[in-house]
Amino acid sequence: MRIFSGLFLSFSLLGLVACGVHKTEDPNQSKTSQQQLRIAVVANGTSGGLDFIGVPQLIAQDPIFLKALKQKNIELKWEPVTTAAVATLVNESFINNKIDFAFYGNLPAVVLNATGVRTQIVVPGGVGNNVYLVVPADSPIKTIEDLKGKKIALHRGRPWEINFAQLIQSKGLKLKDFQIINLNPQAGAAALSAKSVDAFFTLSDALTLQDRHLGQIIWSSQSLPADWKMRAELWGRKTYLDQHPDTTQLLADATVRAMQWISQHQDEFQQSQTKFGQPLSVIQRESQNTSSNWQQDWSPEYQVDFLKQHYAKVIDHAVKNQLIQTPIKAEELLNAHFTRQAIQNLQPLDIQHKQGN
Repeated sequence: MRIFSGLFLSFSLLGLVACGVHKTEDPNQSKTSQQQLRIAVVANGTSGGLDFIGVPQLIAQDPIFLKALKQKNIELKWEPVTTAAVATLVNESFINNKIDFAFYGNLPAVVLNATGVRTQIVVPGGVGNNVYLVVPADSPIKTIEDLKGKKIALHRGRPWEINFAQLIQSKGLKLKDFQIINLNPQAGAAALSAKSVDAFFTLSDALTLQDRHLGQIIWSSQSLPADWKMRAELWGRKTYLDQHPDTTQLLADATVRAMQWISQHQDEFQQSQTKFGQPLSVIQRESQNTSSNWQQDWSPEYQVDFLKQHYAKVIDHAVKNQLIQTPIKAEELLNAHFTRQAIQNLQPLDIQHKQGN
């Protein structure tokens, strides 16, 4: 489970249509919003309170971040969203000017920007999440080619649709070569278990299906480069970034600090994520990338060329599949300044920590 991996992004076709209405942002923010930092985040209720998955939980407890906001008289407002409809709720909140930032995925963010609401990647999401193609446990199917003409459960519009498209394109196949059944992950897992579909394309829940002897994984991105992973980032409203760069920098600093801590505390972080429902064994195996290591997976480095190429592919997919009607430019989604400054700001803290030890 990685930086934004617990988001379990939900973005149905209905949500795509709902967010397809063009709306131009009002650059004038109210006095109230100027005194607030509003961040959408997936939240789970545990022990009577709210817990955030991954990096946001660390940010919410960061004393340096909280102290800086207090000194500037800025109210931090977390806007919790449910796992059932993350991206739909996030995009609607951006459109209605209810949030300034969100931790969520690539495809819904592209759809949002095509409506005229401009957001940019403030901090990239590390290596991203692995994706998996799983078939019933006793299935004779061994490859994606074997599934031609058969039923595949795939939640359309969710970020991993991009990875599925990438997989089939690498084999010279198209979406129309399969019977795509639009099911959310819970329904997709149930359909695979009942053998009412021939395969299921999903995230690390495929590992759970395999552990329960309900499925067998025939393909995954674990041995592949970062461009094959599902991406989610910290996105910020462009007008907010332009008008409040100091506050944006505080959030970028806190995000990079959290990523650095996770990169140095693998066992502790993975154990902390078990409270959100996944077994520790699944969380550990999800992180076993053979083309990178844990520290590399959590690097906050802002790789402009890589991100530009990745988001160009996402935009191309969205246009070709009529998820957006207005093409946008990948470079307009990028803003490397805050991450690069955050990495510089973190270096003095590293030196102080080493001297203290």
